[in-house]
Amino acid sequence: MREILRQYASGYAKSEDRLTWMEDDQSSIHYPEVYLFIGDKVATAIEPIMDIHDRKWDNSASVIYFHVGTKLHANGAEREDAQTAGRIHTYQLRLPEAEGGARSYRREMYKAFYEEKRYLSELNQSIRQLSHQISDYGRNYSSFDRIHLSIITRVDDPLNVFIPEISLLADSIFKQSFKSVQMDLYTLINEREQIESYGYDSSVGVAFLRELERMQSPDYSFSAPLQVTEDGLTIPVVHSASSLFDLVYVLSDKNERGISDAGAQDIYEIICHLGLLKNRKLKDDVYDGIRGVYNNTSFKSNIRTESGRQGFVSAGFARVKRPNEPIALTVLYHFCRGLLQRMKRGADPDIHECMAYFGLHPEAVSASVSRMLPDAELIDGLKGMMSHPVSYAQLKRMTIREAERALFGEGSQHFFHTNYELEVQKSLTSLSTRELLEHSLQQSMLKNPHIGLFQIVEWTDDQADGSIVMKAIRSRIRDLGSRLNTEREELNRYYEEQVDSQPFKKLPFRDKQNVRHFIRYFVGEVYQRQYDLLRLETELALYRKYEAGIEELHQHYKRQADLLDQLDAELLDAAKASIRSADDYIGQNMMEYYGLVTEELMLELESKRGATVFFEERYVGNLSLLTGEGTESIMGNMIRVCLRDLLKAEPFVQTFEEELLRRANVTIDYHNKQVLAKEDLFKVLYRRLDEHSVALVRLLDYTQEHRYEEKYFFGDANSEFVRYAIRVDEALRVYKLGVVHEKRSSGVEKLNLMGGFHLEDLMYYRNGRTYYETYVANGYEFHGIESELLPELR
Repeated sequence: MREILRQYASGYAKSEDRLTWMEDDQSSIHYPEVYLFIGDKVATAIEPIMDIHDRKWDNSASVIYFHVGTKLHANGAEREDAQTAGRIHTYQLRLPEAEGGARSYRREMYKAFYEEKRYLSELNQSIRQLSHQISDYGRNYSSFDRIHLSIITRVDDPLNVFIPEISLLADSIFKQSFKSVQMDLYTLINEREQIESYGYDSSVGVAFLRELERMQSPDYSFSAPLQVTEDGLTIPVVHSASSLFDLVYVLSDKNERGISDAGAQDIYEIICHLGLLKNRKLKDDVYDGIRGVYNNTSFKSNIRTESGRQGFVSAGFARVKRPNEPIALTVLYHFCRGLLQRMKRGADPDIHECMAYFGLHPEAVSASVSRMLPDAELIDGLKGMMSHPVSYAQLKRMTIREAERALFGEGSQHFFHTNYELEVQKSLTSLSTRELLEHSLQQSMLKNPHIGLFQIVEWTDDQADGSIVMKAIRSRIRDLGSRLNTEREELNRYYEEQVDSQPFKKLPFRDKQNVRHFIRYFVGEVYQRQYDLLRLETELALYRKYEAGIEELHQHYKRQADLLDQLDAELLDAAKASIRSADDYIGQNMMEYYGLVTEELMLELESKRGATVFFEERYVGNLSLLTGEGTESIMGNMIRVCLRDLLKAEPFVQTFEEELLRRANVTIDYHNKQVLAKEDLFKVLYRRLDEHSVALVRLLDYTQEHRYEEKYFFGDANSEFVRYAIRVDEALRVYKLGVVHEKRSSGVEKLNLMGGFHLEDLMYYRNGRTYYETYVANGYEFHGIESELLPELR
């Protein structure tokens, strides 16, 4: 059930996002873009980043993704489709296993790469294929003068030992097609995954950061025979003294405050938004002239020290949008609750209607009794039964009981018992009142969808005040029992009366004829009474079976009713959990607001199509009948109605600001002066965006000497909120604020850039340095190059 709910909520959110993205303006990137993923630990980042690009960039189909790793990562059909389209390229570096194991894995890999020429040859071929692929997309870009190469790696991935070689080889090949190549490095830190092997992984991470410090030094130079021709000839690749990367971004799963609340998706969003910020096609002079257009040269200058040392950069990202997943689950819960409330209201029938609903009205029960009783005419067989030779003179002085015994012995009683009582007993034994009741209920529920299992449970509850059926059945059992006792006593009294006093035809001097007259009278009078008594006994036995059947039905339908109540409770839990996962403010009043919205939409649909519309087959169906199939099918029907009829209604087609403002004020009375004004809402949203876009890096001192910040809103520059954000705190602002204009109503995003920190400012480096030095002292070799070429540990 949790999986069904997850698919429903995420499916609705994705469809809404797709719808708003179709309506929202998409940005374009100006120059070709290539994303180079190095290492097995970043393979899972490819598809999420590609998905974000597809949503955000209208020329995203031209972006190329290249993965270098020791394993091939096939992540499903989407990945295969992308490969078929030529967007994702992979190169599997099949290096031999290190003889020294983990102690020298990075170093031995590095040596093997240079010793075996085929690695370089294959890598050359793969990168050249990329370059040719990019040239096919020329019309999709505004300029082919430059290419942006974004390299992504994990700080603790051993394959990042090849960062200089792979980066500079790609740079040299791309420069044969482009005038310039701008390279950025994204270094990802995931401390949560280092719990089990924290010492070794931290040492690998510090080793790479030490190498990165060398790569980014102003006097870094590199020369190696990296280019390989088809004939096996090598050409040196030379990098003159300068920093290797334009900018180095460090993104961690811990933010500046040391809180591990950043997920991988946040990091992927930052990478994509930084790519857009640095490579965006300016297409609207009116809005692109707004203050704060990103200037890469200016940003680099502001994070460089007087000595020329380049600082690292981190970023934070936050988004405010309509919380679609919580909305979907909240509407589903209120829809379910509304259906159950309607079912529980049901009807208030009188006792006769209620009994008829169960097939227990007097006519039906009488008909059932008649079907069980053999034909009364069979009693006439007693009149022709052989009798003992008794004279009327003897009979007339006897009681009727004595006369029966004198004439028939046990024969008459045996006849009645065999032909009537035993037959009735067989019928009662074979009769399943549970099946009869169930059949009657099924038919009644089909004809009366407003009456269902909740009414059945109430009417059959032995302990409840509303137990109409049980009270009626037991009342009937008491009446029948009392009547039966009375009739039996009457028959016993009659048996004690004298034969001669009975009103049958008596003829003088006609002894045998008088005996025959008495026998006909006796059979018609006594055994008709016996037959009537048997009818009462049968009806009483039938009602007792009905009583037992009703008790069974009560338990059965009580379990089904409990299933619906349990479904209601589980949907409530799912909705509340989803709301909790959203920002406290963004998720406020979700239950109250969408409870009202859902009920209004249900009433509106009922007014148009009838009070029982939701219980028709084309909607949810008769829940009283469907519950036996399990709650999953019921929930599936509810989800279908929500998606088709409720979530497409007008209240769900609003800008995120309108939706949030309505929801914020849903519990406020119209005349209440505490109603939240738009500016108050914007103030809260502004603060929330700022608090949640804290840079994703943990520094020793986040007020480090060379700290420099720039903040950018991605959204509609015409929207009231963005205009508010531009002017608020303008006089006190100590950072640059810009707007990336994208015409949209789905939400607004904020990217916070923070740069100027260095290797020694990183808490990850500070904590890992001890491990690194310990492992090195114990013979571990982490570097491909000689340690003398590396900068001193700071």
